[in-house]
Amino acid sequence: MQTVLVTGGAGFIGVNFIRYLLSDSDFKGIVINMDKLTYAGNLESLQDIEAELGGKRYFFEQVDICDPQAVKRVCQQYKPDTIINFAAESHVDRSIDGPMEFVQTNVVGTAVLLQNALELYRALSEAEKSNFRFHHVSTDEVYGSLGDEGYFLETTPYDPSSPYSASKAASDHLVRAWHRTFGLPVSISNCSNNYGPYQFPEKLIPLMILNCLEHKSLPVYGKGLNIRDWLYVTDHCEAIIRVATKGKIGETYNIGGHNEIRNIDIVNIICEIMDEMQPSDKLQSYKELITYVQDRPGHDLRYAIDADKIKRDLDWLPAESFETGIRKTLRWYLDNQEWWKNIQSKKYSQQRLGVF
Repeated sequence: MQTVLVTGGAGFIGVNFIRYLLSDSDFKGIVINMDKLTYAGNLESLQDIEAELGGKRYFFEQVDICDPQAVKRVCQQYKPDTIINFAAESHVDRSIDGPMEFVQTNVVGTAVLLQNALELYRALSEAEKSNFRFHHVSTDEVYGSLGDEGYFLETTPYDPSSPYSASKAASDHLVRAWHRTFGLPVSISNCSNNYGPYQFPEKLIPLMILNCLEHKSLPVYGKGLNIRDWLYVTDHCEAIIRVATKGKIGETYNIGGHNEIRNIDIVNIICEIMDEMQPSDKLQSYKELITYVQDRPGHDLRYAIDADKIKRDLDWLPAESFETGIRKTLRWYLDNQEWWKNIQSKKYSQQRLGVF
């Protein structure tokens, strides 16, 4: 990887990926961050990168991936050899309220990127083609819901439940189609739930942390029995680099954290660590704030990833357990309150979405 185009690089995982890649002493190339800057995009998360490397090894382009001409301009200007596609609408609740935006960005936008990547690839010499890669970042939600047992494999049939997961499933199929039909060198990764620094506070873990700090209720959907596998975002970034540089072209790799936990247990763990790190002056425990609310429509019961393939083929395992990762995450939100307070003052009022 010498010239890396990161789409959605101002979002949670994209920000962490750019920071991780540019901090890697083995990476000597440049990064182009292409982001539309929707409500979840936040350039404040990259201010230090911009100050140190802007115009040298880091470049930002405010572009909607659904805009073919703008995407073409960026691709022709920088001529990336690697495209990492994070750009997506990603919040299930929002997809219930406004599904067409998810179809537009996640499906149409991916097709626009693929076509521009194909034009780049076709213009390369045979030697240059061997170094080109389009990597598409997807989700385990495309597989649907598991029962009490079993795991998602790379071969598990797709069975998406929400407009979000259906749009991501469609984008995965498009990536495979551009590989099989046109020969575009691609790879796909389907990851479990990410958590860590810089996550927009509509997601479960940062929402619970912030609500604890502000002594607001901690809303738990249904009975809190839904199970997810949790992956620390830095582990995910390392896995993506492994797949994009060493993974087999045309292959899919599941990336999981080996941490299956019920939602209610997540909330309880956060409360217990908050009681330790920053005890409340009003409550004996933050657990007193837990409130059960109406469940999300079509809420999948359990996700669990079998990540044996990436371990076997690419020698990857997560470095963080949930115990270590969640402590790092809470510490970051406690130490970076200006970051999330700016979001709350400008963009996000914690309104409940996805209920009708």
